[in-house]
Amino acid sequence: MARKIIRLLPLLVACIWAVLTLFGAARAEEAVRHGIAMHGEPALPPGFEHLPYADPEAKKGGRITLALEGNFDSLNPMIVIGVAPDVVPRYVLQSLMMRSADEPFTVYGLVARSVEMPEDRSSVTFNLDPRARFSDGHPLTTEDVRFTFEVLKKNGKPFHRSSFGQVKAVEIVDPHRIRFDLSGANDRELPLIIATMPIFAAHTTNADTFDRTTLTPPIGSGPYEITEVRPGERVTLKRRKDFWAKDLPLLRGLYNFDEIRYDFYRDANTLFEAFRAGLYDYRLEGEPGRWATGYDFPGIHNGRIVREQVRIQVPKGMNGLVFNTRRPIFKDPKVREALGYLFDFDWLNRNLYYGLLTRADSYFADSELSSIGRPADERERGLLAPFPNAVRSDIMEGQWAPPSSDGSGRDRTAARHALALLEQAGWILKNNVLRRKDTGESFVFEMLVNSSAQERLALNFTQGLQRVGIRANVRNVDNVQYWRRLARFEFDMVQWVWPASASPGNEQRNRWSSSAAERGGSLNHSGSASPAIDRLIDALLEAKSREDFISSVRALDRALLSGFYVVPLFYVGEQWLAYDSRLRHPKHIPLTGFNPLSGVNIDSWWRVPD
Repeated sequence: MARKIIRLLPLLVACIWAVLTLFGAARAEEAVRHGIAMHGEPALPPGFEHLPYADPEAKKGGRITLALEGNFDSLNPMIVIGVAPDVVPRYVLQSLMMRSADEPFTVYGLVARSVEMPEDRSSVTFNLDPRARFSDGHPLTTEDVRFTFEVLKKNGKPFHRSSFGQVKAVEIVDPHRIRFDLSGANDRELPLIIATMPIFAAHTTNADTFDRTTLTPPIGSGPYEITEVRPGERVTLKRRKDFWAKDLPLLRGLYNFDEIRYDFYRDANTLFEAFRAGLYDYRLEGEPGRWATGYDFPGIHNGRIVREQVRIQVPKGMNGLVFNTRRPIFKDPKVREALGYLFDFDWLNRNLYYGLLTRADSYFADSELSSIGRPADERERGLLAPFPNAVRSDIMEGQWAPPSSDGSGRDRTAARHALALLEQAGWILKNNVLRRKDTGESFVFEMLVNSSAQERLALNFTQGLQRVGIRANVRNVDNVQYWRRLARFEFDMVQWVWPASASPGNEQRNRWSSSAAERGGSLNHSGSASPAIDRLIDALLEAKSREDFISSVRALDRALLSGFYVVPLFYVGEQWLAYDSRLRHPKHIPLTGFNPLSGVNIDSWWRVPD
């Protein structure tokens, strides 16, 4: 027996060595990383001192007052129901990793001090910082991460439900190490989506009532805690002195105000008048007419208010009048294309918007991701080959553009084009009323709006529609009714903006996929349900190189344009800022500029002493 063991010993050693080698290779594939980039490598090296758009010497202290239009009935924006500001995930909660505002899509370690991931992204493992604490002193552990993942997967918004539904399994290795099995997902963005998930405290969050609105401030691990809630009027946050991550390099120069207050105003005019009166400190202007003529008041002249224009370096999303294609009247793409001829952008821009707007012509306008003016490359044509009718030839060759007009507001050529398309779709103008040829039904629909600016635009559009016998009724409703109807797809047409980033990803599923078209609360307001679009979204998520990614996005752009799901409106190429002269910001401006309501915010700003 001893001789047999001795003879087998070399084989046994070889087997053990092979196992150890394979294990080592697998571990090597899952190299420890300080960050994850959607494509390529993070721009910042391990051990970086601070983010490029943050000033570590920024002054701490003071208060900033921000303002929002409308009201709120909840503090949880992560669920479908209710109207909630995003103060909780932005300031009260934290995520495993934090997105850089200066790269297309890169995240760096926050609650997770490192991450491990193989090249194929079939799994992702997060190593939590043992110092992480909630505001009540309770440690933040992998149990909180798994709890949040499960509750958002079950009761979160469609974006999280669909994204997290791709995860095969979640394994808690120990209190500070958690692994997500992503095998079979073929979604290279999924690790970054999980990394940016805001983490709720499992010991204070009720999973059974998570999907209901609440005005109770949650316990979080973030830099601020909510100290005041006036329903529909105000939310106040104070900076925590015991914030566990205040010395992390990632956060140096951020979260400089001792207090952040959000005030809510009924409508846009009241909101602006409050700014003129000095009731809040920072304003992102979105109304061209007001920017051109409305800032002639004492606060500007005496230097209390500063105006600044900031160039936006990311794609401009689609701002459009959206057709709800679930409605029979908008089923035919020819009908949708025809109505596009009746929107006179040139007249509108000159007479209402002081020539400050640019016509929207792509879902990723003003960027390398746009298909406009570019013939499809070989990669795009290969992706679109299985769907020969998904993209029109002029759009495939980069020759299409939104209809232009003579700027008169009564362009007869445009009206003739519209009527020709409508006739092909089975409609005919008879006695100044557009009717179906077969049934005699008149062409009538409703435009849902919730602001005076939307109402003015909609009323202008109805004038063009009337010229071809279409009657559009404009209905202005309050915020609560507006968002409820939007979530249930109870509208014919609505104005909507789908913002774009330099790295489109899973949000495209929530906007355009066939499954999202049937899911209440999704952003697929148009009801698009196209196998070609579904495949192109998968392709951009599967792309390993930047070149493949760009081709996938351009192909998606062509498919969306060919569907005529919207009447393209316009965009502003800059951010128009007005703010208290005592506020300061770093010289380096990130890719997306400064916007407290999305993505990049004013957390790198500070206030100088009086």
